[in-house]
Amino acid sequence: MRAILAAVAVAVSIGLAAATAGAVEPDEVLDDPVLESRAREVSKGLRCLVCQNQSIDDSDAELARDLRVLVRERLSAGDSNEQVVDYVVSRYGDFVLLNPPFKASTYALWLGPAALAIVGMIAVFAFYRRRGAAAGAAAAAPRPLSEAEKRRLDGLLEDDPR
Repeated sequence: MRAILAAVAVAVSIGLAAATAGAVEPDEVLDDPVLESRAREVSKGLRCLVCQNQSIDDSDAELARDLRVLVRERLSAGDSNEQVVDYVVSRYGDFVLLNPPFKASTYALWLGPAALAIVGMIAVFAFYRRRGAAAGAAAAAPRPLSEAEKRRLDGLLEDDPR
């Protein structure tokens, strides 16, 4: 029974390790577990510039691999986590951060979706308002016929062979 529990525990730990590894290749992993955990922490906040919805740890793109290697090289060289992030941002801009800072150069990233939603709501409101006004005008009672129109209608009806 102990052997079965030990085998299950080993299988679960291997499965968890594989699940947390993401796209990190075995040759990228640092020998020092402290540096590797720091590299994983830094990588969680960096966006894959190819995939754009994944961190570099989760992406299989070649550029993400290059960034993972760069992060590990900088950490091995003695840089702090902040220095590594600053270095990557200096090369690729704030877009490389999964959570970019709120500053003048990133206002479009932060406020763009809200502005588009507001413009969309205004457009929908204007569309339905015009549509309602047009329907209201069409539903209005028709004006009565003038005397000239009545005479013309009578003349047309008299000429009708039915």
